[in-house]
Amino acid sequence: MKIVMGSDHAGFPLKADIITHIEALGHEVTDVGCYDAGEVDFPDVANALVDFLLEGKAERGIMVCGTGVGAAIAANKRAGIRAAVGHDVHSAHQCVEHDNVNVLCIGAQIVGLWLARDLVSAFLEAEFSTSEEFRRRVCKLSEMELKG
Repeated sequence: MKIVMGSDHAGFPLKADIITHIEALGHEVTDVGCYDAGEVDFPDVANALVDFLLEGKAERGIMVCGTGVGAAIAANKRAGIRAAVGHDVHSAHQCVEHDNVNVLCIGAQIVGLWLARDLVSAFLEAEFSTSEEFRRRVCKLSEMELKG
């Protein structure tokens, strides 16, 4: 699977390890920034990540910031993106299975290295359910985007 990865300065130290982990799982990763520990605004990186996804260059995205919250808010501003904060393994896979989430947001100041790896594995292994109830609900989310 093709994955796009991004972080702000708070997530930068954890991002390198997550990229290594994703590659070890056999996925291809594109890093859209940031590229050092210098201060950067998370909406800028989230926007680059979302552009990459919406252009069809990746199937899923992972964004790391301090708490994951700002990244999720920023990514969700764009139609076609369903971003969720994932700080537990159950949510990391269920957000894909039930809600077809395409961007996982992780808080580097909230989770440690080992949990971050588990979250990423769960997110990437999950598949959107074929159940009618979940598909119907995701369609309703898409309809809400059209209302602006």
